[in-house]
Amino acid sequence: MLSKGVVLLAVLSAVSAQTYQRLGTCPTLGCVLPPDQQDFLPGQQFDIRFEIHAPVNGSEAYNNGIPDTAFSATIVKDTGNGKCTPQSIASFFNVSEPALETWKFSWYEDLFAKDAKNASLVNVASKIYRRVALYEPGKYNVTLTYYGNKTTTATWVVRPVADVKKAKNVIVFIGDGMTTNMITAARLLGHKAVNGRYQSLLKLDHFPIVGHQMTHSIDSFITDSANSASALYSGHKSTVNAMGVYADSSPDLYDDPKVETIVELLKRIWGSAWGAVSTAFIADATPIALTAHTRSRYAYGPLIEQALNGFTNYSWTPMDGPDAYFGGGAEQFLAGSGSYNGEDYYKKFADKNYTVSLNKTSLAAASNTSKALGIFCKSNLPVWIDRNVFTANLKNYTNDPSGASAAATDLPGLKEMTLKAIDVLHARGGDKGFFLMSEAASIDKQMHVLDYERALGDLLELDDTVRATREKLRALGELDNTLIVVTADHGHGFDVFGSADTKYMAAQEDEREKRNAVGVYQNSGLSQYMVEQPGISYNTGSNFPVNWDPRYVIAAGMGGNPDHRENYKLNTTGNRVPASGSSNYVSSYDNPDGFVVNGTLPTDESQGVHSLTDVPVYAWGPCQETFSGTYSNIDVFYKIASCLGLAHSTNKTDSTLPQKHHHW
Repeated sequence: MLSKGVVLLAVLSAVSAQTYQRLGTCPTLGCVLPPDQQDFLPGQQFDIRFEIHAPVNGSEAYNNGIPDTAFSATIVKDTGNGKCTPQSIASFFNVSEPALETWKFSWYEDLFAKDAKNASLVNVASKIYRRVALYEPGKYNVTLTYYGNKTTTATWVVRPVADVKKAKNVIVFIGDGMTTNMITAARLLGHKAVNGRYQSLLKLDHFPIVGHQMTHSIDSFITDSANSASALYSGHKSTVNAMGVYADSSPDLYDDPKVETIVELLKRIWGSAWGAVSTAFIADATPIALTAHTRSRYAYGPLIEQALNGFTNYSWTPMDGPDAYFGGGAEQFLAGSGSYNGEDYYKKFADKNYTVSLNKTSLAAASNTSKALGIFCKSNLPVWIDRNVFTANLKNYTNDPSGASAAATDLPGLKEMTLKAIDVLHARGGDKGFFLMSEAASIDKQMHVLDYERALGDLLELDDTVRATREKLRALGELDNTLIVVTADHGHGFDVFGSADTKYMAAQEDEREKRNAVGVYQNSGLSQYMVEQPGISYNTGSNFPVNWDPRYVIAAGMGGNPDHRENYKLNTTGNRVPASGSSNYVSSYDNPDGFVVNGTLPTDESQGVHSLTDVPVYAWGPCQETFSGTYSNIDVFYKIASCLGLAHSTNKTDSTLPQKHHHW
């Protein structure tokens, strides 16, 4: 059971941020969750919540602030002939009628109300129906009736059944925040061009299928990593910061109506192995959303508990933990730090027969047949450039995963973690196959702080990992059995618009004269990142720049950025960091040789932000043809689920499901 202290602190934070929308998925006083226009996989388990709102004050004040506790709700399958009779929710799903819940919450109607600290109070009556499923494809109409004659309706669509397993394994690579423009820039840095023709290409450039996904969240057109990951993993839209749930207005962050994720389905239906790898801390949104069910991505300790033991509250089937789990974030594992209830989660994983690795050496030596946990540092892994090029920077960290006051220096990268995870999942999955998510997290994290070369270095590391993964699968005899999908969760408004002469810029004293160092069109010249420097060798292999710090660098920028000073030059002594204290600039290094770029964001934003842009989807392997075109991010889930045969049209218990068949 999650601690009340954790819940209370998170609730206070969440309530203070509930501004400008009473409840994002509920424009009326009657709320149906999941709301209108949501899709479902046949047999996918989910919860249904109804809320009746009675605002006490503000422009929506209604019924003297007394919510209707006698509301009713029905569901009916839309057959097109009107012959089906609507049934109560309890009758239709053959579940018990739940108890009535009541609570209150407050919100600001707009910026004026926030400035005046004039919050609107809302009293709520609610019921939630746990762990139901729809098995027959088609449309379903849900009607909530309240306050006598008011109604809120929702139409849900259950997609066609796909219970033939066409791929034995699926590997999803996520370049967090990665856009087509970033891929183009990474190609420029890592591959040599002669007379306008590249002499080599990214591995992504060889993928036979390329599509694009739209990343809108359920109530905002700008998404974050939590709700975008939730859409990719569950096929259901969510709100900012929410994962595996439809965010409700209740005070409990863990009781919101849940939806079953792809690894929960895969484990329940096929018994396959699964794993997650990330260069972020493993409780970060993209890796943790595979098992998370909460509207707060920031409940890191409780979310590690969910990953290991499943969501045991509210009658949901406990998970059995991942088979391979590699990344950073020792704070959530060390006793007495940021772990759940202060417990030692290294020990809790070990007690469940996990091998525990704290560095690259022990990871390589770990058994492939046992479940494996690898936590290699506190917080996020240092980026590829600092791990491989400017390695002296590693000593500036105090990030040893054991909790010692020392630097973690024996660090694996995305490639080493991914290849080891494949070994473990291949051994443990056997004929049942596996699912792996591998995330290049710091593409996003470095874009946020406008450290473009470090972001692009991690993108090149992702591409190198994809290349090595295909070679690994070929060696294991699994290449033809494995669907590989490479995509992003969202994007940033990044692009390259020219080059910059860093030597000339540093020599100028006038701010406007410094801008003349930026070369556009014919003055942008050619990339200098593949021009060797005499006496300098980074020895990082092909497909990476040979010169990370040339005089002539890319001139790039972001659409959503804070005030900052820009010289376009890579800082070799460490990455940029967000503004702090009274600084108006994004970097504590402040780039004294550069010029001031006025920002486009609210003045309290210290980092760049995500953008609306569609993001690419690359596919190779079984079902690859289904990924072409432009579609919603939820469709990525349905395409993968279809390829894995995860839908079923029976409500028999899991143990009595008919044996399925496969086509690999």
